[in-house]
Amino acid sequence: MRYQLLGRTGLKVSVLCLGTMTFGSSPSPSTLPGSSEKESLMVLDRFLDAGGNFIDTADGYAEGRSEEILGKGIKGRRHQIVLATKVFSLTGKGPNQKGLSRKHIAEAVENSLRRLDTDYIDLYQAHCFDSRTPLEETLEALDQLVRQGKVLYLGCSNFAGWQLAKALGISRARGLSKFECLQPQYSLVCRSIERELLPLCREEGVGVIPWSPLAGGFLSGKYRPGGARPSGSRLAESDPASRGSIERFLTERNFRILGVVEAVARELGKSASQVALAWLLAAREVTAVIFGARTISQLEENLSAIGWDFPRELWLRLDQASALPMEYPQDVQNALEPLIHGDVDPRP
Repeated sequence: MRYQLLGRTGLKVSVLCLGTMTFGSSPSPSTLPGSSEKESLMVLDRFLDAGGNFIDTADGYAEGRSEEILGKGIKGRRHQIVLATKVFSLTGKGPNQKGLSRKHIAEAVENSLRRLDTDYIDLYQAHCFDSRTPLEETLEALDQLVRQGKVLYLGCSNFAGWQLAKALGISRARGLSKFECLQPQYSLVCRSIERELLPLCREEGVGVIPWSPLAGGFLSGKYRPGGARPSGSRLAESDPASRGSIERFLTERNFRILGVVEAVARELGKSASQVALAWLLAAREVTAVIFGARTISQLEENLSAIGWDFPRELWLRLDQASALPMEYPQDVQNALEPLIHGDVDPRP
């Protein structure tokens, strides 16, 4: 296992992060078939045995059941784990039981600490941007948790570029604890964060821990154009929302990208999943990649995405095959750059 510093902090995290959305959950519009408590704990044990120390969950996963299972699994070895969870509670029932208000954050962190059976959370993340709560209120509430010692580091997930930039500016101006990492959706077939979010994170020293690195399983090669719907997959679900979460990836362009992934995998003697994960891990802005595993076999395959050399020319082949088209204002800036600074060495 390899480790990297999280953003500009001194916190060392494994480059593979175990995502636990399916721990204790049952099939729903937003998840794959879940894992029983026994299966979940087996996966957790193997991940820790392999040297992984970074584990990600959320208060809304399986209505808190994921946190409860983790609480049991980390007992007696809390010191070796970097524990990350999120606040927003997408499944909250009452009017103040979701979102990022001061009231909800104060109550949610206590519930997470109780379910996780721990005194503190290493990384506490805003699960999504809350357009109805002033950002200042959210950041002050999160900063208070750091001052109280209930939380060590802060992060956010599913923020737009301007939202993260504004949050960082408020924290700097008010002397508040800032977001040290971003958890975005990122994969070979979902690279939109490269337009604004990744440059911002690079400039501000914010760590990046992508979710859905295999695009809901699409990059594993389980889906084929016009093919049958694999049993146990999102595409096989009867719920339209569940199918829609993967159907959006089933485009002609993405299948072309998948073809390149599979060709590179054959050259390397690896699986498509391992190659897709390794491509993401080689991106300079990426700190760690969050992956899920319902079984030990799935876990073992994902663990094998590290520990081997990825030839630069093959990495570039994937990068070029999946590159985003240039858009405004980057296209104009790139065109003007050599006209303004063409005779200047760009190195510092």
